[in-house]
Amino acid sequence: MPVLPGADPFSFDGGPVGILLIHGFTGTPQSLRPWGEHLATEGYTISCPRLPGHGTVLADMNLTRWPDWYGSAERALEDLRRCCSEVFVAGLSMGGTLAIRLAEQHGEHLSGMVLVNPSLGTERKDIALVKILAKVVPSWKGVSNDIKKPGAREVAYPRVPLKAAVSLQELWATTAADLAKVDLPILTFRSTQDHVVEPLSGRLLLDGVRSTDVTERLLHNSYHVATLDNDAEEIFTESAAWIASHAGAQTQS
Repeated sequence: MPVLPGADPFSFDGGPVGILLIHGFTGTPQSLRPWGEHLATEGYTISCPRLPGHGTVLADMNLTRWPDWYGSAERALEDLRRCCSEVFVAGLSMGGTLAIRLAEQHGEHLSGMVLVNPSLGTERKDIALVKILAKVVPSWKGVSNDIKKPGAREVAYPRVPLKAAVSLQELWATTAADLAKVDLPILTFRSTQDHVVEPLSGRLLLDGVRSTDVTERLLHNSYHVATLDNDAEEIFTESAAWIASHAGAQTQS
């Protein structure tokens, strides 16, 4: 199956510190490539897989479920661990959810986590309709390209695959239930104006984890896909500096 232009996975060889980047629901590695390129210039080894069902055609994604997406991220983590002395995990939107799930399951193998508008739930009253609609129609209007910056575009599906969306809700519930297992250092960025992920997700994260080293940065000039938006440089530079300050901490302790 042909891959959408720009949607290919990417990786950069670098030093002993690895960073796993995970893209969002219906998105592709394209949304994280500028971030990955910046981190690579700082000397980090970078891996950003294309999650199953993403970046081809919408029907492919309706054939996948959250364990498929998580399994892809988990394998990428295992690959990084083989070539790096320590690994950080970072994610955008659902990629942040998968990063949190990795921290819950493999926290002893991670040095820290960087999140950009991670999703963990919703307060929308119509969410129950998704399961019903998924039995009738394959997709609904999309949530992609929520970007404030003029001219910036996200390579993503224009519609939401509903069977996959039902599975996303299951990922939310599974991940939120185990937040107390997370005690890693966390840097999280949250857009104050996000038309995809609600403030609930940020509250669930901060209230649920056991981590004592948690930094939240508010982004005032970006929408949901902040890694392609006006505050992208802030994300890139702050995350690189934060990772540099935390790399080696587990070894030294």
